[in-house]
Amino acid sequence: MLAELNPVGPLLTGLGAHAAAFLSSVLASPVQIAAHGAAALGVLMVAAGAVVRTMVPLRWLTVGSNLGLLTYGALHPSPVTLVVAATLLPINIYRAVEVTRLTRRVHRASAAADLAALWIRPHMTARRLKAGQVLFNKGDPADRLHLLADGRMELSDIGVPLEIGHIFGEIALFSPSGLRTHTVRCISACTVLEIHETTVRQLFYQYPAFGFHLIELLAANFSRNLERLERQSAAPLQRS
Repeated sequence: MLAELNPVGPLLTGLGAHAAAFLSSVLASPVQIAAHGAAALGVLMVAAGAVVRTMVPLRWLTVGSNLGLLTYGALHPSPVTLVVAATLLPINIYRAVEVTRLTRRVHRASAAADLAALWIRPHMTARRLKAGQVLFNKGDPADRLHLLADGRMELSDIGVPLEIGHIFGEIALFSPSGLRTHTVRCISACTVLEIHETTVRQLFYQYPAFGFHLIELLAANFSRNLERLERQSAAPLQRS
């Protein structure tokens, strides 16, 4: 009578008995211990993959979970689990290796970005200018990237000097308008290295280090421009 009024108790008792019987059957066989341990490890790796934020550990955790479930399918045995894990394992290994290689190439390219200005020099042609000569004016169409090899130059419209060995003129090449954003004038006799826009784009797509270098230059220039605008906007407030 009490069991009919409260069926939860007998249900829990039955579940506990089934769990105990299952645990006893697993512990009675070393093979089953290994099989279920591998399955548990595979499930834990699936759960860990759900919380990681980067692709490389996610891919390798997926490979590990496939191995765990493959081991379970072979030892238990469970043909369905075995077939599914065996099918997914080579695919996930391929993807994991692919992502790992790509990540390493990106790290190497990022580390080599500082040297990009050196190894693109063979692709550049030299041009000599006299003191006071203007290389290009603000608003001119841009079709070349430049590097100051010798002498002194400045962005004459804002009075900012250019450093020897640094690439400049990259903003206009990648801006929607394609127009120069500053005027560059020679303070002394200068030697400038130039590279055409078409070659720049080829190097950008072929060599990740060059692409990283251009991105760093663009980010640095935008940061400097923003800081200069903030100083200019703050100056009237300070005078008042």
